[in-house]
Amino acid sequence: MRDILLEEERVPSTNELASAYSINPATAAKGINLLVDQGILYKKRGIGMFVASGAKQQIIQKRKGAFYEGFILNLVREAQSLAITEEELVEMIRRAREEEINGEMPDVH
Repeated sequence: MRDILLEEERVPSTNELASAYSINPATAAKGINLLVDQGILYKKRGIGMFVASGAKQQIIQKRKGAFYEGFILNLVREAQSLAITEEELVEMIRRAREEEINGEMPDVH
């Protein structure tokens, strides 16, 4: 996560967001309201919207859950269908991380 907005920091208004991203202000408001409903943002009356304390950790936890559901389960299922052992799978992941860190092209052997 890039820390573009920090906890307790004011977020742009719906009109500022709409202008910056060339979207309808109603669409920006829906996004803001969704984040308020999730406890990511909160409103200070007459001042604006702010990033809630703990918002980053909450987002990370949600993204980890989505990562598990959307990627890890499918990865394990596909590995099983290809008779890839747990050890082979872990080694593939280690190699991929190392290649990513070193900026190397992936080796699919």
